[in-house]
Amino acid sequence: MKPFYDTIIISPHLDDAALSCGGQISLMTRAGQTVLIVTVMAGEPEEPVITSYAQTLHDRWQLKSNAVVSRRQEDIIAAQILGADVLHFEFPDCIYRLDTSTGAPCYLSDEEIFGDINPGDSDIINKVAERLAALPRSKEIIVPLGVGNHVDHQIARQATELVFGRDLLYYEEFPYAAEPGAYDLVVGESPSRWHTETIPLPEEALQMKIKAISAYISQLSTFFENQQDLERQVRRFTVAVGGERIWRQNASKKAIL
Repeated sequence: MKPFYDTIIISPHLDDAALSCGGQISLMTRAGQTVLIVTVMAGEPEEPVITSYAQTLHDRWQLKSNAVVSRRQEDIIAAQILGADVLHFEFPDCIYRLDTSTGAPCYLSDEEIFGDINPGDSDIINKVAERLAALPRSKEIIVPLGVGNHVDHQIARQATELVFGRDLLYYEEFPYAAEPGAYDLVVGESPSRWHTETIPLPEEALQMKIKAISAYISQLSTFFENQQDLERQVRRFTVAVGGERIWRQNASKKAIL
């Protein structure tokens, strides 16, 4: 890890940066810029016993043992494809986390992980903020916008804002951003405070993005039917947006809505 980076990207999970920012990361590194991808929820489960919900995900990922270790290795490969450095924090994915007071699992369904942060899990925001405060210096930090409302994305954004304020760049999370009404919770009743910048992706950058996403072999079935569907969805969304879109708060650029 370097003492200074041009760009630091905060990734809640071991694939979010590539899915949402893979094209621009490739553009940055090919232009000689330094990029650090910080994955917040990259730690081992807190307990050796895996809940039935987490086990169903492991089964879908076809990872019978050492799931997190395998996923971290996928992330390293993807980052190498994009030319970025990686930093893996020790916090477990929400599917593994336990209530700090009762020891009960915090999230036991898809509905729960795409809902409100469990009160028994809320102290993780400050813990993540403490780790973020020790990051290397950088010109800019890009953080998840929160499209899709995943609890880990909410936590990553809130913790980053707690440390660095809101003078940040925000990326819209693919593939959640492709869903109808995806931005409703984020934009809310104050669309005028959000402004966007679209980064066009030449074919080479788009191909690198697809290649990096494909490195997350265990995660392909989560969002895509097969490799062809992956490429089709990524290309379709890229065309619809015009590349990859970065959001800002209270910027001087023209509002999106």
